[in-house]
Amino acid sequence: HSPSVILTPLLYCGFFFFIFFCTQNIPQRSFGIDYDCNCFVKDGRPFRYISGSIHYSRVPRYYWKDRLLKMKMAGLDAIQTYVPWNYHEPQLGVYDFSGDRDLEYFLQLANDTGLLVILRAGPYICAEWDMGGLPAWLLEKKSIVLRSSDSDYLAAVEKWMGVLLPKMRPHLYQNGGPIIMVQVENEYGSYFACDYDYLRSLLKIFRQHLGDEVVLFTTDGASQFHLKCGALQGLYATVDFAPGGNVTAAFLAQRGSEPTGPLVNSEFYTGWLDHWGHRHSVVPTQTIAKTLNEILARGANVNLYMFIGGTNFAYWNGANMPYMPQPTSYDYDAPLSEAGDLTEKYFALREVIGMYKQLPEGLIPPTTPKFAYGKVRLQKAGTVVEVLDRLSPDGPVKSTYPLTFVQLKQYFGFVLYRTTLPKNCTEPTQLSSPLNGVHDRAYVSVDGVPQGVLERDKSLMINITGKAGANLDILVENMGRVNFGRYNNDFKGLVSNLTLDQDTLVEWEIYPLDVDGAVNHDINGHLDRPERCVDNPQSYEAPTFYTGRLSIPGGIPDLPQDTYVKFPGWTKGQIWINGFNLGRYWPARGPQLTLFVPGNILVSSVPNNITVLELEHSPCSTQACEIEFVDKPNINATTQYENYAPQLFVRDIWLNHL
Repeated sequence: HSPSVILTPLLYCGFFFFIFFCTQNIPQRSFGIDYDCNCFVKDGRPFRYISGSIHYSRVPRYYWKDRLLKMKMAGLDAIQTYVPWNYHEPQLGVYDFSGDRDLEYFLQLANDTGLLVILRAGPYICAEWDMGGLPAWLLEKKSIVLRSSDSDYLAAVEKWMGVLLPKMRPHLYQNGGPIIMVQVENEYGSYFACDYDYLRSLLKIFRQHLGDEVVLFTTDGASQFHLKCGALQGLYATVDFAPGGNVTAAFLAQRGSEPTGPLVNSEFYTGWLDHWGHRHSVVPTQTIAKTLNEILARGANVNLYMFIGGTNFAYWNGANMPYMPQPTSYDYDAPLSEAGDLTEKYFALREVIGMYKQLPEGLIPPTTPKFAYGKVRLQKAGTVVEVLDRLSPDGPVKSTYPLTFVQLKQYFGFVLYRTTLPKNCTEPTQLSSPLNGVHDRAYVSVDGVPQGVLERDKSLMINITGKAGANLDILVENMGRVNFGRYNNDFKGLVSNLTLDQDTLVEWEIYPLDVDGAVNHDINGHLDRPERCVDNPQSYEAPTFYTGRLSIPGGIPDLPQDTYVKFPGWTKGQIWINGFNLGRYWPARGPQLTLFVPGNILVSSVPNNITVLELEHSPCSTQACEIEFVDKPNINATTQYENYAPQLFVRDIWLNHL
């Protein structure tokens, strides 16, 4: 803050003479790096940003404005967002930038809110997102080396960037938009390939489409080990590190790659990610506030990852190795909750930020109200096998040996593999996946009679019974592709042969299932044929659809509102409301017991259609066949499952953070 001065007329004129002539060579809008003053320069003046991560792909478009305004009111200058390639090119050559995928509208909203944008364009993003944002169809060439100068991979990247980056160019800061910086790749120093030719190729592609003015940067763990393969001349190297560590040492690592220029923590962790079967991650507010203060006191730039985590709707969650899929909630213990609620952490970090810059005036948008709509009774609509013709209208693909999801061009969800028992299994007979080839979870039945579950890394063998010639059905669920490390070429389905009592099973009929399409098209039709729940006390049932309707109460203003759905007595499955795929539920494993239901997918004019695919065991034979809509989340339930100790989580970037 400058002391106020009284200017004489002469001084006054001289002052503006100086301003006029000294700013003539400064572009109207510019953003760059001043290596002499170790800072960014915006419009010719030193600039330091305080930013927060929000992923537009994890927040419904309906709520983008609300979340961005809350971020602005926290004192942030900028937001940081990833671009998931597979979200926009789900099939080769098929691009989608509409609705919740309207990235340009999101950028415009950020601009209108007064927020700058740091764009993490990929092609790989990690982000605890399926396959780190890379499209699964890349794996159609089985030998492809992802994130390398492999010619097939680079050709696909070049084509994608030729679509994405020209859309981004008008949104660059110097062109009147909000984008001040663009990240190239992500944490490449943590990947085994260490292919500098790949990074050089990306640099050339980005420059070709975005020009020479925009600041391009990389992000890696704060150690020389990670920066060795992640940094490249021509890309400004930044680091990421967690609260509670040695800030000086972390920035010294950056100085090893960038002796001068601004200090930048591109991922300052406000929380941490979750896995099914492990406790919900919680990072103390005081720890984050203290380290944030240390970062800002050094004049460094910082991005809070995440400022709002959001939700892994549908099938978009990723996984880590040893195989551990992430849950539907990506709350991240962030300053804004999964549902955009203001938290104690939000106000604590806002207070720290307020020590270093003037906070915006005005009211902070309030937490959106939640409504407990209560219990909704569901009725059985048929097993997967009973409605197979509607789930797979084109019928099966026949193959001697199992085919993977990618070979079937089925990238998400479920595939049913069917063969016949080659012999009588009157006594329990061993069905096994000797090469750990079930990716990721298989629900096994013989002539419709459930037999058990095979699961990657955990359950490689079960005993089955049945007569020779009986249908052996194996419904395989893709639970999310690995998003980090060398194993993100993650093939799904039966990726190796199954054996029955040591004999390889052959002659398969394979049904790719379009569950989402069937739910959307048949929501009032074929799937909605209620039947009385049959008493079936066994612990495992055949995968089955259930349907119900939620009516929004009348006479209450402002409904429908956000809510949460919980699954008392249910085991594991997927839920759709009005055809919108909310995501996976798995209360049997936890820690997440409730799923966030954004109010924008609900309607008050007619009853809301609910479809549940329960994969293992419903409560319908022993207790009420219902789900419940409540007004409070529970993503932090105690779980008994934890068969992997937390220290076995080998994401090497975390090794820096400890």
